[in-house]
Parts: sequence; C-alpha cells; structure tokens
Amino acid sequence: MIPIAGWTTPLQLLKDELVQLEYEGFQIPEELREKLEMIDPETDAWSSVIPGFYKQLEALPRVPGYDWVEPNGLEEIRALRSQGPRRCPMTLSEEELKNRFHGAWRGRSVGCALGKPVEGRSRGWIREYLVSKNAWELSDYVPYDSEKAFCRASTRENIAFMEPDDDIHYTLMGLVVLETFGPQFQWYDIANTWNTRLPYSAICTAERQAILNYNLRGPRHADRPSVVTPAFTRRFNNPYREWIGAQIRADGWAYACAGNPELAAEFAWRDAHWTHTRNGIYGEMFFAAVIAAAFVEHDPYRLIEIGLSEIPARCKFAQAVHEALEWRRQCRDWESFMDRLDDRYRTMNRVHTVNNAMIVLMALLYGNLDLDRSCALAVMGGMDTDCNGATVGSIVGIINSSSRLAERLNDTIKPNFIGETEVTMTALAERTLAVWKRVNAR
Repeated sequence: MIPIAGWTTPLQLLKDELVQLEYEGFQIPEELREKLEMIDPETDAWSSVIPGFYKQLEALPRVPGYDWVEPNGLEEIRALRSQGPRRCPMTLSEEELKNRFHGAWRGRSVGCALGKPVEGRSRGWIREYLVSKNAWELSDYVPYDSEKAFCRASTRENIAFMEPDDDIHYTLMGLVVLETFGPQFQWYDIANTWNTRLPYSAICTAERQAILNYNLRGPRHADRPSVVTPAFTRRFNNPYREWIGAQIRADGWAYACAGNPELAAEFAWRDAHWTHTRNGIYGEMFFAAVIAAAFVEHDPYRLIEIGLSEIPARCKFAQAVHEALEWRRQCRDWESFMDRLDDRYRTMNRVHTVNNAMIVLMALLYGNLDLDRSCALAVMGGMDTDCNGATVGSIVGIINSSSRLAERLNDTIKPNFIGETEVTMTALAERTLAVWKRVNAR
C-alpha cells in the first residue's frame, strides 16, 4: 500500500497519531513506539510499511478510568449539554446590528494582524522580543525585524490593511457558503467551496488532511458525494483532529446567527465535524455560541456560560473552561494566569484547541472589553497568536468596536481568497447583515 499524506510525511503523521491517541485515552505499547523509532525519518518517511502500523492502533485499549463523554454527532452532543438560553432576544435595529457586524470584522482583523508577526512563538520569546524593542507590554502592532518577526505587512512600521490569513479566509468562507447555499447548507457544500475558493497551499493540518481525504473519494463534478463521509474525512491520516483549525472557523457562522447561540453552534458543528472530532468540534461550537450571544449579552462570564451550554458537560474542553474561570478568581494578573496555563498544558501542542481556547478566555476575562488591550493580551500569551487574537477581537469588537489599532487597517482586507482580492469591512458588514436576515427569515 502506498502511504498518503497531505500536511507532512506519512511517518510524521503516524507519530502524531500516537500523540493524539494518548490524548484520547488509549494505551500505547512501548514495543510499538520502539518499532516506530527504528524507521529512518528521512529515507523511510514514505515507507510502504507505515500503513501497517494503523492496524495495530485500531486494537489499542483505553486506560482504566477514562470517563470523558465526547461524541461527534450533533444530537449526541446536544443530549449532554447543560441548560442554556438557546436563543437570546434581539432588540437591535438593522443599523445597530450592521454596526456590530462591522465591529466584529474590525476586531477580528485587529487581533489577527497583531498576532501574525509572532505566530507560534512562546510567551517567553514574545516578551523577550518586545522588551528588546521597547514595546512591552504590547499596545501597538508588533515592531518589524527582518530576522525575527514574520509578516512584514502586519508590523507596526508597515501596517495599512489586513493581509491574507487563514483566520480571515475562513470567516469569509462562512459568509460565502451562506450567501451561496443559505442556512440549509451541508458539510459537503463547505468542502466544495474550499475546492473552488481556497488555494490548497493556504490550508493547514487538519483542514489539509480532510480536504485531501474528501477529494480522494469525491468525483470532480459531484455536488453531493455518494461515498465519502465525515467519519472518513476527519479521521483518515488526520492526527490533527483536535487542533485549533475548527475553532478559528466559528465566526462567520456566528455572525449569521447573531442572538441565536444554539443555531450558531449547529452551524459550527456542520462546519467542524468533517475535519475534526471531539474537542476540536466543541471548540468551534463553544466560540460560535459565545460570539452569537455577544450581540445581546456583554458580560464575559455570562458569555462563557452560554458557550458551555452548547457543548458536552463532561468533555476536556469544558473542564478547561472551568479551570480558566477558577484561575481568574485566584490570579491577580494575566501573567499569573498564564503561568498556570503554561504549567498545566506544557506538553500540549501549541496549535491544539484546548490550550489556545484558554488564552482567548484569559484575554476576554482580563481585557476589560477594551478591544486593543484584549487582543494584545491574547498575543502576549503566545502560541497561536493570530488565531487567538482574532477570536477575542471578534467577541470584543461586537461589544465595543472602539479601537485605535483598527483605524490603521483603513477598513480594508486583502485576502488570498479566490473571488475576494480586496474588500472593505464596511461592505462585509452589509453582506453579513443580508445573510443574517436570510437566516432569520426561516
């Protein structure tokens, strides 16, 4: 059998699969690890023996006492929810709602641009870098350094618009899918739109594996696949199924469901369940509910409560959220909070759903609903800085769109998204309002 891979080599996918299976509570025999270590990472990275390892993984036992309840199906998830409002009464006029949408797009763009130059860096590295530039604590865009900072167009000296980024592309994707297919859209409509709108090179980790899997079993001109299933696309050769990729896709669905967190979580589930499993799905559902509720509710603690009410009560993501709330009560400042987070999740990958979600919550709980400050906190927390900055920026931007940093973007996004090469945030707000009206006309 010829090994198949998308994001990295088949050997690395297999090694990452062991990490993911451990997170899911499976016991990995030492002899299996030893056999895997005997494969040369360069000459045998595409070896035909690699697929054979997966048969052994299918029979692994769970560790004793593993009691998390983490289904992938929507109805199963809903059966495990706590009580929640499901829908919040919307009293905003259309003009007020459009302004909130504009604030959401502005906030998401500010947070994304703020985090791009230091994406993937640790909190310690970011602090050291900013101190060296006399820019700690962060209150403006990241200073440019050709040897250390990424994304020149998003740095302090050069910022003039929101440059291409997957965090923005996926929000555009939600908008375009809803404009094209309406609120009845299905997961394969999303996959087909990815195929026509997103360059494959712009898709990462779980998303790259999932769209590859979709195309392995999907005929070129089939609008509705007859063979490929979400169970295959999210699982085959996809060890990134609980990473952050779905969580960063929540916003477009949530805007369309402003005031309706239950429907926002459902739309997020439709989007997530073909690329992710378990906590990867819950991250998108949680933040979709939070963002949808933010159009009505402005208290961060209430928003978090609403988010929790749309995911299983006994999942690792929910446990982490409760931990974050407890740490906020115990920690006087955001860095003390982050000390606990870094210690608690020190072995977790920097682009996992759970640890990055906690950084978003930290920024939301310590940022006092100040857009620029909240985004800066998310970025100074490290890890997936542009994703976290964008998510908290989206939430806070809905509630309070006042932002000195947003003005530097000149209301402009220049994506690498087929069909959208330059667009104003004002125009996106108008399109989002039209979609919201279509969703709420059901």
